Amino acid sequence: MEDYRLLADAVEAEIRSGALPPGGRLLPQRRFADSRGIAASTAARVYQELVRRGLVSGEVGRGTYVRPAPSGPSPISEQSALIDLEANFPVLPEQPALLADALRPLLAPERLAATLGPVGVAGTAADRDTLAAFLAGPGWTPAPGAVLFTGGGRQAIAAAVAALVPPGERLGVEELTYPVVRSVAAHLGVTLVPVPMDGHGVVPADLARVHAEAPLRAVYLQPSLHNPLGVTMPPDRRAAVARVLHDLDLVAVEDGVNRFLRDDVPLAAHAADRVVHVDSLSKRVAAGLNLGVVVAPPGLVDDLAFAVRSGTWAATGFALAAARAVITSGTAARIIAAKRVDAVRRQRIVLDRLAGFDITGDPAAYHSWWRLPRSWHAETFVSAAARHGVSISPAAAFAVPPGRVPNAVRLSNSSPDPATLDHALCVLARLAGSAPEGGVTF
Repeated sequence: MEDYRLLADAVEAEIRSGALPPGGRLLPQRRFADSRGIAASTAARVYQELVRRGLVSGEVGRGTYVRPAPSGPSPISEQSALIDLEANFPVLPEQPALLADALRPLLAPERLAATLGPVGVAGTAADRDTLAAFLAGPGWTPAPGAVLFTGGGRQAIAAAVAALVPPGERLGVEELTYPVVRSVAAHLGVTLVPVPMDGHGVVPADLARVHAEAPLRAVYLQPSLHNPLGVTMPPDRRAAVARVLHDLDLVAVEDGVNRFLRDDVPLAAHAADRVVHVDSLSKRVAAGLNLGVVVAPPGLVDDLAFAVRSGTWAATGFALAAARAVITSGTAARIIAAKRVDAVRRQRIVLDRLAGFDITGDPAAYHSWWRLPRSWHAETFVSAAARHGVSISPAAAFAVPPGRVPNAVRLSNSSPDPATLDHALCVLARLAGSAPEGGVTF
């Protein structure tokens, strides 16, 4: 029997040569199996491998499509010229100068030497006090003794999942979720279970139902400016979710990475003993000056600290010193205030340029959710947008099997300058208003 990876290599070669162009639909798996003289199970493994390589996206009932602009051997790829509406790390023009001023004292030899030694997962008392005060907001101030540090937000999520969910067990997630959680779960051998949502976030009754069908060990939630939908749980919904957590003796991992853009009371304030709160500086300050923070419930501090250490996810001394410098100097607060104004400005551009389309966009968010016209299939639209110079993310990138995949895309508006963003949105509006480009079915 031919190795499925060799077959995947052959299909990849067709994709990279252009024989299978972006947006092209692959044969249904059974027809592919018949055409290659292989078992249907082998064909399924070929298609799974192509998905893993990022070359195709598959949706139940719709088929498998070639993703836009896969990277090739050329040093100047077509992808490099695209206007990026996929990445979601806001950087302001004035940000580098502000950060340079705040970080300059750290480069003095005696200060630098003090940051280059090993540090524990809890940092120093000054680290914990500084970050606890920094994360505090309306209705919530973390206890400094509950604060642990990781190399970034992704490591904070990984540590929380590793501490709460043994391999082979189940983690509940919103039916559309942050793609990194899918990667973390696959790495840790954890099964993701989608929980239905409505316009206010995860539905408490459905969370209880899913847990009753087969127990969950934890649930991962994004209550503020959910990625990708942009919805925010109102206070009464957070209180209802907290009651379910208590009733089920269930722990939630609350991702607060977008909370800096709103004045929300976090879920942790409603259920301090049931919520592991994770956050980072990647969006608040800068992706390249990152630090992850875990605020643990009192009974889980040791378990979470062990998970951070065993996963080698701990922060460095320099990252902790840099975080203290930008926070205590007031630089982080100035950057955050400017980003809140910037996000509102950019969201207005999105809603103005895509007026008349089905857009969900919180005024405070750096991303929007676009339910496409019925004439367009999401993967085809993503491919067509790439051919017109704009990179966007399809709903399939956020869906958790076996959940539904909406015919929608996510737009991140933080990367390009406002004029370029305006141009990209005009391109997308014209494209969405036109008939889909002709494609070839393979």
